[in-house]
Order: sequence, then C-alpha cells, then structure tokens
Amino acid sequence: MKIAFDAKRFFHNTSGLGNYSRDLVRILAKYFPENDYILLNKNKSERGADILENTNVQFVETSKGTMSRQFKMGKDAQKQNADIFHGLSGELPLKWDKKPIKKIVTIHDLIFVRYPQYYSFFDRKIHLWKFKKAANSADKIIAISEQTKRDIIQFLKVPESKIEVIYQGCHKAFKEQQSEEFIEQIIKKFNLPERYILNVGTIEERKNLLNLVKALKDTQIPLVVVGKKTKYFQKIANFIQKNKLEKQIHFLEGVSMDELAVIYKLADIFVYPSFFEGFGIPVIEALFSKTVTITSNTSCLPEAGGPDSVYVDPQNYLDIQSKIQFLWNNESERKRRADKGFDFVQKFNDEPIANELMNLYRKIIS
Repeated sequence: MKIAFDAKRFFHNTSGLGNYSRDLVRILAKYFPENDYILLNKNKSERGADILENTNVQFVETSKGTMSRQFKMGKDAQKQNADIFHGLSGELPLKWDKKPIKKIVTIHDLIFVRYPQYYSFFDRKIHLWKFKKAANSADKIIAISEQTKRDIIQFLKVPESKIEVIYQGCHKAFKEQQSEEFIEQIIKKFNLPERYILNVGTIEERKNLLNLVKALKDTQIPLVVVGKKTKYFQKIANFIQKNKLEKQIHFLEGVSMDELAVIYKLADIFVYPSFFEGFGIPVIEALFSKTVTITSNTSCLPEAGGPDSVYVDPQNYLDIQSKIQFLWNNESERKRRADKGFDFVQKFNDEPIANELMNLYRKIIS
C-alpha cells in the first residue's frame, strides 16, 4: 500500500499539528514497514529528519505553481500511484485527476466555530469553508476525540457513519527514562524550583493561564510555565506585577522535547485549565510522565485525563486553587492518582494507535 500525506505541518509546525503529523508517520513506518509513505510539500525542513531516514518514507516536492497545495498536491499523489491521500490538518486538495485514490482527512477541532471570539472574521470563514470542503470530499474523516466527532456532526452536518475516532499519542521522549546526569543539567539550565506545578501550552486566552495564576495568589506554590507567548501574555504579566508574584511564576521558552519530558517528570502536579480543546496532548504527556494532572471538566479533557485525574471548573479560580492545594499537600494521593493515570494512558501508546490507523486504511481500499 502507498499512502501520501499533506506534509506541510509535518515540516513546518513545531507543536500541535506538527507533532501529530510527525508521530503519525513515525508510528506507521515503524509498525507497518511493508508500506510506502510519501510526504508531499513544496519543501522540507530539519523537523522530522529522523523519520525520513526510514527507507519506506519519502519526501516528494509538489509541483510548482500558485496555490500548489490546493491545486497540485492531490494530482501529485495520484502521479505517485498512491492508494490513499491523508490530509493531516483539516484540509484536502481541491483538484484531482480521474485516477482512483481514496481520501482521508483528520479534523482536530472546530474551536473557531465554538469560540469565534478567539479568531478573526476572515480566519473563521476560511477555516469553515476548507473544513466543509474536506469533510464532503473525504471518503472517511478521522476525529481525534469523541468531542470533535460530535462537533463535526453538529457544525459540518456530516453523517456519523463517515467519522472514525482515532486518538493521538505523544512524542516518544515522554515515554523514555532520561539519565540522572541529563536531569541535573535541566534543573540547573532552567533554575527549576525544588517543587513546582507545571503548565504547558501556548499562552493564549483559550488556555486560561490567568485563572491558574489567580489561583496561586496567596499561596507559596511555584508555577513553571512552558509555552509561546501571545499578546494575551501581557494580561498575565500585569496581574503578576500587581500582586508581586514575579518570584513565584517562572516562564520558560526554547525548551526541547527531551528537556520538556524532564520538566514534566519533576513537576509535582500538571495543571491544564483550558476552556476548550480538540484533544489536549499536554494531558497525555503528563500522564506518561507519571505526573498527577488537574484539568478542566469541559470538552474532550476528561477523555484524555481518564478517571483518576482531578477536574475543575476552568471559570472558577477558587476551585482550581482548592484542588491544587489538596494535591500539593498530599503526597500519597498524588502518587496514587499518578500511578492510576499511567495505567490509563497506555491506550494512547504508539502500537494501538498505529493498528487503528492501518485498519482504517485497509478497510477504505478493500
């Protein structure tokens, strides 16, 4: 079988969609080496270079021209005699020739419909148009959570029978044991507190970091935040300055995956009070790191967190505060929940996800 992928995100996104794309190709190449995997894009980058070292993974440059991703990439996949084209980020090419090829698209979330205030009018219209087009032309749609599946049915008016829920996993670094020497290096490099709680993710309004910071006011609990800053960061900086929390809140940037894995493992608690997620990969990363997790009782987050994570109302910073203090002061409860969470998260391991993907590919071409 030959499977072609829209590899724009594979090569050019550092987080979310990029991680999903790279992990998907990596696990398929590992567990199903008998197939050929084609990465289509106008150029490649250093990201995913290790995956391209596999003999069954190949980069193919898309044909030149205006909007080649929309108008040329599909036909390029057909010229490569691909059996399946998989759009990894909610889009499919608009033009195809008559050669038979099956089309799959992964839709991660429809947050731009649910929370339009976070997006410009233009972005909302473009996203919705692209997603509807892809959903209509695809033979199958992969939703990365039951929440996303419900949203696709509701907002894109797609029949349930066309959608398969296949969860995503996370980077292999979170499942590896780093050396004591490397751990010591990370503690020194980032000047990590002896004990801390952790938050990971882009610092944007939807992720709700401000309510987490408010929850830590009048406590002595250190917070380490790893994430790219947006203009929303200024709101948080103003609150920190006003309440003299500068020594309590630590912001880190430029953290590699291996470094991040250590930072997760050393944290007492991972706190992720996002208002809405398509899946919530940081929750999975924390559970694989055996770090107890507090997250929101909304969207798909209980799907990712499982029965032994702790859930909060993300709008209520006092609820967040009380749950943090409960776990912070109770080591045995942290360990109990972390161990249970580690058992739960095994369902998001590479092999079961690769099997589900391959079963779908085989079903669609049979």
